Amino acid sequence: MIVLGIESSCDETAAAVVADGFDVRSNAVQSQIDLHRVYGGVVPELACRAHIETITPVVRKALDDAKAGLEEIDAFAVTSAPGLVGALLVGVSMAKSLALATGKPIVGVDHIHGHMYSVKLAFPDLAYPCVHLVVSGGHTSLYLSRSEIDHEPLGATTDDAAGEAFDKVAKILDLGFPGGPAIDRLARGRDPARVAFKRTVPEDLDFSFSGIKTSVLYRVRGQDAKRPMTLSEDERADVAAGFQEAVVDMLVEQALKACARTGARRLAVGGGVACNSRLREKLEARARREGIESFFPPPCFCTDNAAMIAGLGYHLLRAGRASDLTLDAIPTKSHRPRTVNRNTTF
Repeated sequence: MIVLGIESSCDETAAAVVADGFDVRSNAVQSQIDLHRVYGGVVPELACRAHIETITPVVRKALDDAKAGLEEIDAFAVTSAPGLVGALLVGVSMAKSLALATGKPIVGVDHIHGHMYSVKLAFPDLAYPCVHLVVSGGHTSLYLSRSEIDHEPLGATTDDAAGEAFDKVAKILDLGFPGGPAIDRLARGRDPARVAFKRTVPEDLDFSFSGIKTSVLYRVRGQDAKRPMTLSEDERADVAAGFQEAVVDMLVEQALKACARTGARRLAVGGGVACNSRLREKLEARARREGIESFFPPPCFCTDNAAMIAGLGYHLLRAGRASDLTLDAIPTKSHRPRTVNRNTTF
């Protein structure tokens, strides 16, 4: 089965052709980073307009790169939730138009589940059950996965996502957008203990990053947050390293706690923040000590892409979960378990 996948949930317009869930024949991505950099973050109206302008060329490129005609596509998969509603609608409308024109089936795909499947694309032999940590600019969540399409939510962020916290702290430190790579580069080789921040770790499997973001703000700009940013390059690097270390520690702590509570011996990490070098280093080392296999996909599958959507779409279609032409965009979708949140710090 050859599936054309479309992804447009935020600031990347992407299309991919994937055969039988794993054979990635093309993976075209048009990034909007340069468009949004001047504003220090994603502007939804600009993102939607850019998706409209690029969706057709990107789909054509995916087909050309795969050396496939539209008549060779067996089905269409598209991100339908969650994300920016206008951005989602562009992709959903494109996929529905193609399905209507060709008479081929269509399936809506959950963006977060797509990030989980990106690990399977990179490691086809990944066995279930496993714990999935999805950590990106918009989402930080834990799941117990029993198959490619069976995911039980274990925990999620109660406020900012980890990637969002990286972007906001980068803005406080005048490091530009996107913040994650900038902080990762600046913190490399620094001693994170020079500027330490308290870690907030809920007793359940949720996450909270708002407090540490505020701690950085107060340290850099004073308790009234009005003082100009006057740190030297070395001082900024130390703050970046301390902040990154605290976020990484919180992610590692909760992910390994999820493995202990579920008995899972495999831990898979997806999403844009999975590119962070310190997260990879610390989580792999800690998991190894505890006898848990850890899996990180390559960067091309960590950031938003359509190969993960097409691949997961294949499994949903095989399970009889096809959508129809009433498919709509869902900007918000709960991925949280029903638990009571209690925080501790260390």
